[in-house]
Amino acid sequence: MVYFFLQGGRMAGLWRSYKTLMTKYPWTVQIVTAGSLVGVGDVAAQQLIERRGLAHHNIERTAKMTSIGFFFVGPVLGGWYNVLDRLVVGGTRTSALKKMLMDQLCFTPGFLASFLCISGTLNGLTVEENTNKLKRDYMDALLSNYSLWPAVQMINFYFIPLQYRLVFVQIVAIGWNSYLTWKVNKM
Repeated sequence: MVYFFLQGGRMAGLWRSYKTLMTKYPWTVQIVTAGSLVGVGDVAAQQLIERRGLAHHNIERTAKMTSIGFFFVGPVLGGWYNVLDRLVVGGTRTSALKKMLMDQLCFTPGFLASFLCISGTLNGLTVEENTNKLKRDYMDALLSNYSLWPAVQMINFYFIPLQYRLVFVQIVAIGWNSYLTWKVNKM
């Protein structure tokens, strides 16, 4: 289905353009993609989960979340996938399992805590408020993470070439970002 979708018409042209840009400017394209899709996740959270409607959409919040995508999520995940590919070489199921375990057990807990703290800081929380919010929301977010991401990362590390891993994860993450932006912005 994805193959058919990418082979036909306008989407095929967009995909070819994306691949060309990814070949020429991989780091920049990955960061712009991640930032944009974190922003899309916030729009989805506000419109689909919170049902704010366009008249009550918080543009400042979307801008903050998008900036987290551009300046934190994109660079950190892009760099992490490069490091992980050097630490665990190969494309076997065993290598994919090792990468997924390292990602979920070593990387994710700190990444998620950092994301929550950065979001709190951008939302104007004091250190004490941010700490309390982290205590309240972290375990729930981490457990929610473990219900989705191990399977996604197995697919990612086994089937997806390195240069497309961040975009694959960020497409899946539109739903996850919707959840996270809702979580970090509920007071």
